[in-house]
Amino acid sequence: MAKKKTTYTDTTKKNTAAAAEKEAATDMVKGSKAMAFRKINYILLLVGVAAIILGFLLMVGDSSTTEAYNPDIFSARRTKVAPMVCLAGFLFMIVAILYHKKPAQTADSTPKDAEA
Repeated sequence: MAKKKTTYTDTTKKNTAAAAEKEAATDMVKGSKAMAFRKINYILLLVGVAAIILGFLLMVGDSSTTEAYNPDIFSARRTKVAPMVCLAGFLFMIVAILYHKKPAQTADSTPKDAEA
C-alpha cells in the first residue's frame, strides 16, 4: 500500500502564517510592557544621586579672593572626602542600573545538584 501524501492548501498556509504573525505580535506586546527597571532600581538610583549631591555640597565653601587668601580651599573635606563621596555615588548608580533581582525559587523546584 502506498502512503498518501498530505498536501496543504493555500488557505491552510495562509492561516498558519497569520497565526504565526499574530503570535509574534502578541510576544512583542508582552515584551514592550516589561519595564527595564523595577522599583528597587529607582530607589537605588535615588540613593546614588543623593550621595553625589552630598559630595558636591561638601565641596561648597568660601573661596579665595584677590584681597584675602582663604587656606580652607585646600582642606581635606574639599580635596579628599567630597570627591570620594561623589565617586562612591557614581559607582553606586552603576550598580543600581545593573542590579537585577534573581527570581525566587518555588517549593517545587529543587537545585540540580540535589536531584543527582
